[in-house]
Amino acid sequence: MSNKLLINIKHPKGEDGYKTFSVRLKNDMVEQLDQMSFNTGRSRNELIGMMLRFALDNCKIEESGKSK
Repeated sequence: MSNKLLINIKHPKGEDGYKTFSVRLKNDMVEQLDQMSFNTGRSRNELIGMMLRFALDNCKIEESGKSK
C-alpha cells in the first residue's frame, strides 16, 4: 500500500468537443421546448442541439435583393 496521494491531471473545460454559452429565448419558445422535452423524454439542451444541427445543415445564405 502506498502512502502517496494520487492526483490526476484535470483537463480544461471544452476538451469534450462541447462549448457552453448562454442564449436568450422568449418565454413562449421555452414553454414549447419544455413541452417537447416532457413529451419526448429528451432534455431541453438535447432538443436545442438537434434543432440547431438541422438548421445549420439545411440553411442557405443568399444576398438580399441587390440589383446588378
